[in-house]
Amino acid sequence: MGVLSVGLVLGGRFLLHDKGIPLREQLIEEESPQKIMTFFAHPDDEIAVGGSLLAARKAGHKIILICLTKGEAGPTGGLVERENLGEARALELGMVAEILDAEQLELFDFPDSGLSGVSLDTIKNLALDMIQKHQPDYIISYDSQVGLYGHPDHRSVSLAMEELFQEKFGNTGFPVKKLFQVTLSPKQIKIALQLAPGFQKNYPVEGPGLPFPDFAVKTTPYFFTLENMMDAHASQQEVFRNLLPYREEIPTVIYSRIFDREYFSEVKVFKN
Repeated sequence: MGVLSVGLVLGGRFLLHDKGIPLREQLIEEESPQKIMTFFAHPDDEIAVGGSLLAARKAGHKIILICLTKGEAGPTGGLVERENLGEARALELGMVAEILDAEQLELFDFPDSGLSGVSLDTIKNLALDMIQKHQPDYIISYDSQVGLYGHPDHRSVSLAMEELFQEKFGNTGFPVKKLFQVTLSPKQIKIALQLAPGFQKNYPVEGPGLPFPDFAVKTTPYFFTLENMMDAHASQQEVFRNLLPYREEIPTVIYSRIFDREYFSEVKVFKN
């Protein structure tokens, strides 16, 4: 990269990332194969941790994708009729699962943008069924307070998983070692509130906000493949433009070094 590109990368990193947050090469530290299960509401939610999943898969860990809705309330991208969007997005997620070489994809048909109307116990029971079926060592969800940028589906799914983890952790037959929640650095939140309409519209102005990250995973080596995953979600390019501003205007070799990490908070267990 030239001097101008290096300056752009360094400036971008300064604006987006906090040096005090530990940076890892991998989400988990075990070298022996582990099972990592994602538990999200929508096809494309997995993109928020796509680099970390790609790194884990390359290291020999197994990936299981659980998605509760078909995303039928999202934008169509002008590519499909509204009544066919759910099935189209199911196919898109299937392509992403192939790119990830996921061991398993489980896609359910709960109402998109209606999960807040589904009882928490129903989601918890589904989560427990998936854990008992797939025996994951680690689970990734969004956070239970905000849902990354304020989506109520994200909060409902993540709260159910968090409560289940708190209740069952350490019990016989419950294999999950850690629950990681997707979050952002304080600098990223500040920039998102300036540039991203979704954050501006939905991010809560009161309350604790997103959990502070415990660590970040470096994703630069996997960014080109992550773009292939985003491209597979053809109907959702409008969403990615919102959440990843200027990606189409900045060369990937530079962009991947600015947006070069994914942030996580580890859920702590509080037992009486």
